[in-house]
Amino acid sequence: MNESYTAFAYLIAAVLFILALRGLSHPTTSRRGNQMGIAGMAIAIVATFAHGGMSFGGVLIIVLGVAIGGTIGTIAALRIKMTALPQLVAAFHSLVGLAAVFVAASALNAPQSFGIGAPHHIHLESLIEMSLGLAIGAITFTGSLIAFAKLQALMSGTPIMFKGQHPLNLGLGVLIILLIILFVASGGSFVLFALIALTSLLLGLLLIIPIGGADMPVVVSMLNSYSGWAASGIGFTIGNLALIVTGALVGSSGAILSYIMCKGMNRSIINVIAGGFGATGEAAVSGPTGDKGVKIGSAADAAFIMKNASKVIVVPGYGMAVSQAQHALREMADTLKKDGVEVKYAIHPVAGRMPGHMNVLLAEANVPYDDVFELEEINNEFSTADVVYVIGANDVTNPAAKTDPQSPIYGMPILDVEKARTVLFVKRSMASGYSGVDNELFFRPNTMMLFGDAKKMTEEIVQGLAD
Repeated sequence: MNESYTAFAYLIAAVLFILALRGLSHPTTSRRGNQMGIAGMAIAIVATFAHGGMSFGGVLIIVLGVAIGGTIGTIAALRIKMTALPQLVAAFHSLVGLAAVFVAASALNAPQSFGIGAPHHIHLESLIEMSLGLAIGAITFTGSLIAFAKLQALMSGTPIMFKGQHPLNLGLGVLIILLIILFVASGGSFVLFALIALTSLLLGLLLIIPIGGADMPVVVSMLNSYSGWAASGIGFTIGNLALIVTGALVGSSGAILSYIMCKGMNRSIINVIAGGFGATGEAAVSGPTGDKGVKIGSAADAAFIMKNASKVIVVPGYGMAVSQAQHALREMADTLKKDGVEVKYAIHPVAGRMPGHMNVLLAEANVPYDDVFELEEINNEFSTADVVYVIGANDVTNPAAKTDPQSPIYGMPILDVEKARTVLFVKRSMASGYSGVDNELFFRPNTMMLFGDAKKMTEEIVQGLAD
């Protein structure tokens, strides 16, 4: 296949990638969006192989790598639990970053194979692209590993802070820029290449450890953006149009999503990157006993209240994901609908631990898309609801975001669940949310706390509704 045919195939793949993003923007078209993305990647891979210029041994190694990676990916996709999806995404981001580092190393080692010059005489623009792809890829790799460890509870999910942290990160960033300038001026020094890689790996680690709590969904989205820019930078280095376009799409869409989520939290990207959110908040009491002013109920109480309701709004959070309660929740909603109760779902943009986490879980339980609403669409309906059933969504329902200027979540748009006639809040204990602050909603007179496992509690409520 000549250059023109390869470029045309890459163009078709790029169009499919754009259509895939368009499809993924709404639950009803997300399946078709995934199919378009798969088709685009298949075309790009076939076009790369058909382009030629590779030895039989090289093709064999690539096929073997694709087979191994595809097998691992398939097994992971089939076995992964929905609760572990955020950390799986973080792990995949780390692999994209690592791949960018390896491709940059290959281009530096054998520039003539990529048509970017000869050893120590690499084209200027290629050196710039290579070093940027290397730095962003290395930052993405270690940053994503830390995000994975936090989400998987292999390390503390709270912000890890130490004195002089931010000046250190700034110094490392400046050092990376200086090393890149020296690397480009040297014509491609292996020593400077290694120093850029090591410094970037360290910076990726230090950038993510001070981030935690409610900022983790933004971190996952931000790392997704990093991985895209790393891939795009390397695409420029090796002159691969498909990699350039794909990386740019991932990078820009991840950046836009991060901005949207930060806007939903009333926080700036710089504020998130600086980290430390929730580091100073005090945790609430660890259990239900002895909590003055808290109304504690049972599944039977909740079922009785719901039976006499005409409108119920469900607010899912990470508690639903942990207990895998989405199927029981769907059964509860179906039972209520049979009795003529109007049921809707309210989703906060940062509920869960990754963008769209709650939407994915509800879709898995076959919750009708028309019943699911975003914050802006449903917030004015809470005042007309007889019951709001909150299942583990803590910070995104905390009235302190509107009333307490000293709170770390102050100014963050929340779901106005406190305006409902009755709020049923399912939680294991009185412990605080990711932000580390108490939820004022627990102590409101119209709130009833339902302590226990979310799935078990919801199943008991379903039984109570059937009696």
